[in-house]
Amino acid sequence: MLVPTGLCRSPEMTTVCHIDEGFVFLGFRIQRRTKRGSPKRFVYTYPSKKALARSSTRRAITRTMGRNNPLTDLMRRLNAVLRGWTNYFRHEASKATFSYLCAYTWRRVVDWLRRKHPRANWTRIRRHLPPQVVADRG
Repeated sequence: MLVPTGLCRSPEMTTVCHIDEGFVFLGFRIQRRTKRGSPKRFVYTYPSKKALARSSTRRAITRTMGRNNPLTDLMRRLNAVLRGWTNYFRHEASKATFSYLCAYTWRRVVDWLRRKHPRANWTRIRRHLPPQVVADRG
């Protein structure tokens, strides 16, 4: 069926495995696990570790963003990347992944702010953040 079109299967991409072992497909990890607090087993899909690592453009954005740019520019660029990534993985069991992503992004923004204002302490930096940002992260 693939031969007339000139396509062939890649042996390293075509594997047969048990659903309990799990497999990665289009960035999703698909695996059967027992539900917490119950003996029943369900098939879960969640973002793979490789997909999370590949979305490292957040790190590149905070690295390449100059110190003379305002915080709103950084947030606008980060928001576009994060919105696309989270919309792609929103239907999965990915609460832990999104929590990690939130904490990681917050650390990157705080590090960027500390590089932008090297002589200011955290209280002084936080005073100039938008109120909703401080309320969300404390």
